[in-house]
Amino acid sequence: MTKRSLTVLFMPESAYGPTNQCIGIGRVLTERGHRVVFASSTEWEGRLAPLGFEEDLVDLAPPPEGPQEAGQFWADFIRDTAPVFRLPTVEQLEGFIQPTWQALIDGAMYCEPQLREVVARVKPDVIVEDNVLTFPALMTSGAPFVRIVSCQPLEMTGPTVPPKFSGLPAEDASAWADFRAAYDRIHRPMWQQWNDWVVSQGTEPLPALEFIHTSAAANLYVYPQEADYTDIRPLGANWFRMDSSVRQTDDAYEIPAEVLNRPDGSALIYLSLGSLGSADVELMKRLVDVLGRTPHRYIVSMGPQHSEYTLAPNMVGAQFLPQTNVIPHVDLVITHGGNNTTTEALHFGKPMILLPLFWDQYDNAQRMDELGFGVRLSTYEFTDEQMFDALARMLGDRDLQARMAANGAAIRVRDGLRFGADVIEAVGLGETPPQTPDQMK
Repeated sequence: MTKRSLTVLFMPESAYGPTNQCIGIGRVLTERGHRVVFASSTEWEGRLAPLGFEEDLVDLAPPPEGPQEAGQFWADFIRDTAPVFRLPTVEQLEGFIQPTWQALIDGAMYCEPQLREVVARVKPDVIVEDNVLTFPALMTSGAPFVRIVSCQPLEMTGPTVPPKFSGLPAEDASAWADFRAAYDRIHRPMWQQWNDWVVSQGTEPLPALEFIHTSAAANLYVYPQEADYTDIRPLGANWFRMDSSVRQTDDAYEIPAEVLNRPDGSALIYLSLGSLGSADVELMKRLVDVLGRTPHRYIVSMGPQHSEYTLAPNMVGAQFLPQTNVIPHVDLVITHGGNNTTTEALHFGKPMILLPLFWDQYDNAQRMDELGFGVRLSTYEFTDEQMFDALARMLGDRDLQARMAANGAAIRVRDGLRFGADVIEAVGLGETPPQTPDQMK
């Protein structure tokens, strides 16, 4: 019997990571005959429709005088706060984390009337929000709501796991309490004002110090079983793990001859600090200098400031690269630890060197390091020798490479992209979602 067609409304955070995450699932749903609408920020105008989606966009702030690149607001925000990234994570709470929450809150409050109009026009059967902040218009629409967590799974807090944003180890709780106390002190007044406002808009109160509601129907998060925390922090039955979510909309990528043909014993390495991290030109110049003095070859995602620095002779790159079609070809990934890149590297079985900058990147870097899947380095203080040693360790460990390859094969079999689509589809149809990939359609 043919399933009825659904209208699915996606609202991702206006950044590449969450938007790409939703694009991947949305493509699966459109292939199944469902109508998929994106209520993204207006910066994404014209970028989603060519992928087969409807655009019904909102402004998160007063419109700028001229056109903006997708994700430009956050690129500018990161650029202006970048000096804070050199501080320990507990000192970033006041200089970066709290202002980021406030910027997100300002955007949500500004777009609330527009979003209510979008919901009235679209009439969704199910709403999917990939964000760290609640939007009352989505919560009060009458349609079932699915939350996606594209961040590292310490986003789902608990007393038996490290505090989110801390980068603290899972095996040593000695600094957890101090970090949590600092987070509470810095964020509680803002959180209280936010909670009061969302309640005034018709939602249920938020849990203490949480900025988004949990869905009663289904909550999806993206992290492979091999790296998850569920053994020490079990989740409820309304939480569903997508082991990976690798979109299939990226362009094909042919490895350029200058890095494909390389000396014996040298490796092919992908370098990406994400669309936001790569905006730090001085950091990118430092990496180009250090890595340019190794025998390896590199494919570099150069980012929005690509015209402000020059790659070394052993490198090729571009402003943007089809990442999901680059990673399968390389031996190692050097990354900022964004959740998309981290989980995509695990999906394809690649070890990592991680250089975290902000938000959950410290948690990913720490998790990969403590599991042995990567090496965490101090982003602004690593020495040349530390980078050279990390390269030698990750590239020379044949046992690790075999383990990563086996993990990647298992992750790909679990097909998180389609599992996530199955969960959303089931919620929209009023059915019981599959609990595991083994129960997928």
